[in-house]
Amino acid sequence: MKDVQFVIITGLSGAGKTQALRALEDQGFFCVDNLPPALLSKFAELCTKQGSTLDRIALVSDIRGGNFFDDLFAALTEIEREGIAYQILFLEADDDTLLRRYKETRRSHPLTPEGSVIDGIKAEREKLQEVRGRAHIILDTSDMSVAHFREQMRRMFNRGGEHGMLVSIVSFGYKYGLPLDADLVFDVRFLPNPFYVESLKALGGDSQEVVEYVLKWRLSQRFLRMLYQMIRFLLPQYINEGKSQVRIAIGCTGGQHRSVVIAEQLAQKMKDEKYRVMLEHRDIAKSLSEVEKR
Repeated sequence: MKDVQFVIITGLSGAGKTQALRALEDQGFFCVDNLPPALLSKFAELCTKQGSTLDRIALVSDIRGGNFFDDLFAALTEIEREGIAYQILFLEADDDTLLRRYKETRRSHPLTPEGSVIDGIKAEREKLQEVRGRAHIILDTSDMSVAHFREQMRRMFNRGGEHGMLVSIVSFGYKYGLPLDADLVFDVRFLPNPFYVESLKALGGDSQEVVEYVLKWRLSQRFLRMLYQMIRFLLPQYINEGKSQVRIAIGCTGGQHRSVVIAEQLAQKMKDEKYRVMLEHRDIAKSLSEVEKR
């Protein structure tokens, strides 16, 4: 059985289960909402078997599934028999907070769709006593802001000290236009250009020769130090504001040499800092193709 992080989210309606699922999805979990408890054991088996690429799974299972208790406890017994480790996260809040949230969203309670919301809250709280008793983590969200709640989720379920934020880095060429979805844009056209070195002209920024050329200058080294310092300062501030992803664009003239090298260096640094990183070189293929045609 491979090592899998398997989280079952349940609790009171209005206590934040949807927010919890979104927070875990931002941390790289494969997420499923409103899974009927009867399907839980089969789903767990499929996700944890050898050959599956999933290693972080979260799902919400609650009273919307119907016959909640009988099916859920039977499913938990089955996955325990299969040797699958799991955590139950139980979310709750006080009655006044839940009632206020229902009024804000103008939704009815699933247990009393045509009746009193407060009656539905009380009935659900009573029904959930047993599953609450089996929970590994009980979290009261009454006084939590969304940002505080997301930070709590990150602290509880991050793996190996990894930050929850996804840092998406893209290199690009200004001649092909700015990436419209970038949060931060850095222009590195001031760095010495390998395009004017005949032996480097037809190479990309992912080649060792170009990397050595771009990084050998004191200007490049100083810029990288200052860039690291700025990004290291900014990312925790974004996390504190509840931001789950930041997209950083690094641009040079054609997106072939300098921007690729700097993007690669920044991506490695962020990986070393335990951030989840996605790296894209948007225009390198187009630039290399144009050079070949010339």
